[in-house]
Amino acid sequence: MKIILIFFIAHWYLSLFFQTFFLHRYASHKAFTMNKFTEKVFFVLTWIFQGSNYLSPFGYGVMHRMHHAYADTEDDPHSPKYDESIWKMMWKTKTIYSAIANGSMVPEKRFTEGVPKWEAFDKIARSWPSRLFWGALYVGMYVQFAEYWWLWLLLPLQFLFSPIHGAIINWFAHKYGYRNFEVGDTSRNFLPVDFLMMGESYHNNHHKNGGRANFGGIRWHEIDPTYQVIKVLNKLNIIQLAKQRELTVETVNKAA
Repeated sequence: MKIILIFFIAHWYLSLFFQTFFLHRYASHKAFTMNKFTEKVFFVLTWIFQGSNYLSPFGYGVMHRMHHAYADTEDDPHSPKYDESIWKMMWKTKTIYSAIANGSMVPEKRFTEGVPKWEAFDKIARSWPSRLFWGALYVGMYVQFAEYWWLWLLLPLQFLFSPIHGAIINWFAHKYGYRNFEVGDTSRNFLPVDFLMMGESYHNNHHKNGGRANFGGIRWHEIDPTYQVIKVLNKLNIIQLAKQRELTVETVNKAA
């Protein structure tokens, strides 16, 4: 039982880390830079740790830029304000993401410029053989180590981690929580201490300044775990943090 729980939790956080670090903060917002070789390394690591949930950095990055440009309007790829249920919102999200990643939708240049693209690798990583390969590995882990029947209930969640991560933020962080900033959308900070979403829960902070690498840091309790890793990678010169104006509590008070 212990091995399955460790496997599940490790997969949750590692998959989420590469989603927020590489797809969100790098591909979408360029909160930091890296050289082309390092970028390809992170493509591969994202595939390994997202596994059957792999998301194209190009498809994700372009769609997320559209979300910021059209937040909580009819053109938003995912908005609780215009989608009646979480299921309809996620289906709409999947449809738009797939169209961008497959090339059947051609977005405006402002949404695609600078977004990392590795078509040959994406074609393999997003393929059904790839997803079935990772799925078979997950099933093998459960066959080997799941001692109780109820542990198998965790397995379907592992096949859907990326959509689950997206649903938590795109639905719940636009409906519940607190706001540091009055912005022109419904974004909220879903958790006062983000133990679950690697900093993604500070969604209102992020919508105030999308290019800021640190999603937390406005209130004393807003600790962004992903940003702590980013600082280490910056120190090691694996990435280079972009210079930006830091938001402060004083900024919050002035905005209030």
